[in-house]
Amino acid sequence: MQISEVTTISGSTLGAASLRAAQSRERQVVLAFTVPADEEAAFQLLAGQFDLVVADHQALVPYPALRPLAQALQARFPEAAAAVTAIAQAHAVVWQTARQTFDVTTQPLVYGILNVSPDSFYDGGRFVAAADMQQHVAAMVAAGVDVIEVGGQTTRPGFTAVTPEVECERILPVITWLQKTYPDLPLAVDTYKYPVMQAVLAAGVDIINDVNGFTDDPRKLVLLAPSKVGLLTMHSNRDREYHDLTQEMRGFFERNLDALAKAGIARERIALDQGIGYAKVADGQQDYTMMRNLDMLNTFQRPLMVAISRKGFGAQLFGLAKDDRLPVTLVAETAMFLKGGNILRVHDVAETVQLRKMLQVIQGAYWTK
Repeated sequence: MQISEVTTISGSTLGAASLRAAQSRERQVVLAFTVPADEEAAFQLLAGQFDLVVADHQALVPYPALRPLAQALQARFPEAAAAVTAIAQAHAVVWQTARQTFDVTTQPLVYGILNVSPDSFYDGGRFVAAADMQQHVAAMVAAGVDVIEVGGQTTRPGFTAVTPEVECERILPVITWLQKTYPDLPLAVDTYKYPVMQAVLAAGVDIINDVNGFTDDPRKLVLLAPSKVGLLTMHSNRDREYHDLTQEMRGFFERNLDALAKAGIARERIALDQGIGYAKVADGQQDYTMMRNLDMLNTFQRPLMVAISRKGFGAQLFGLAKDDRLPVTLVAETAMFLKGGNILRVHDVAETVQLRKMLQVIQGAYWTK
């Protein structure tokens, strides 16, 4: 048995268009199987075990099924197994940060929030005191967090900006303590200010998260291009309404990625955030649309952030206080994970680690005895 990938689907029929959408949006590949007559029964059994849609020895295979498929092939068809493994590796989405290379296709990230500002929308003031902050970090690390993001300036709706000096006073001692206490822990900083980016880059952080997408101040790109820091670039439409949300959001990221590339920033360094909660009307229909249409960004082949932890939709839909929004957060995160979200930015690390493991077990569960 031989296996290869079909990468070009031509034609203008609905079937051809659906296949192209499955490839780009739904994270599936079309595999072609060359099957000798004496191996036909083995192929049919395999197709049944993996619930494949098959026609003319071609099949649609979801990304999460590729590695289990390679394992199932290994004993009898090692060359076919190697081909499937190579195809899986070719579709890996990698995020290159200052010290790490994350394959978020294989292992989505649990990205813990550490706000040390007094006015963040959920945990404002809870971790300003050093002892409280340190205890919270220890709990996140013990629960299995992959990245910790330090924030010293809230950007919730109606926020009041602080000076770069105040923001640095809040976050730099925390960064120093984290680096000393957990030297291998990947660190991110949430900031949109150029002077703060200068300071945290000098401090040696791994990732910078900018709600303004790095293109509002040309100095940012000059600063960041020669570095190795990972960039999390966010779409925001607080200042406009959209007629076609999906296409205008995609247009933003096309322009944004092009600007970063022209500045000399490698595409592998960039992850994308839709900006849920940053619509003109927060917690409204645009936010729910972005929860649903996250798969429209899979075509960029970049890591996609899910940043909805305990946000206001829990109050808007169910009247829930902030401390009661974990269950609805997990439901919404699950929906977005299944659409391609592979960086889960959360307040509740332990529960999210469980969510990730449960979903990955389900996605990779095939009975091939």
